[in-house]
Amino acid sequence: MHVQVLGIVGVLCGALFYQFIEGEFPCPLCLLQRMAMMAAAMGPMYILLNRQAKAQESPARVRFMRGYGMSIVAAALGMAIAARQVLLHIMPGDPGYGSAVMGWHLYTWAVVVFAMVIIVSGCTLFFSNLLVPPDLTPGRSRWTRFTSIVFTVVILVNVVSTFSESGLRLFVPDNPTQYQLIDEVESELQRSK
Repeated sequence: MHVQVLGIVGVLCGALFYQFIEGEFPCPLCLLQRMAMMAAAMGPMYILLNRQAKAQESPARVRFMRGYGMSIVAAALGMAIAARQVLLHIMPGDPGYGSAVMGWHLYTWAVVVFAMVIIVSGCTLFFSNLLVPPDLTPGRSRWTRFTSIVFTVVILVNVVSTFSESGLRLFVPDNPTQYQLIDEVESELQRSK
């Protein structure tokens, strides 16, 4: 489960690399795909954080099924969003949005990532009788604490960058070229001078 959460976090960090290092602003569909990836990672994270719950509150098998069910639903939604973006740029000669990574755009890779989340989650549920972790004594492992901290930091970075990109507006432009919040603050500072 740690590997599943950290794998999705790695994909999100790759998207942040392209945003902050390569200077490619995420479009609204890209932001929705990121949200779906975070939701898909919340399933295994839910299981990790609730492993020591008392069996009377919620049996381990139920928590296991809830977590992976959440991942499957989030991945199916994310795959639909990513497929929509692929279809927007499917015409011959369309350069697509953003740069390509190993020949495919990030939204095409997102379809693959979401498909893998669905497959891994489905297989994990299929073999749940072998994989359901036992209820543990109270206390979380170092790996669980590390994974939850890294995951939380990535979520916060995405929230701040999305807010910076949209500014005080409700919508992000289709092809963003700037951080709206920073521009709004700069323009207000210049007016006040």
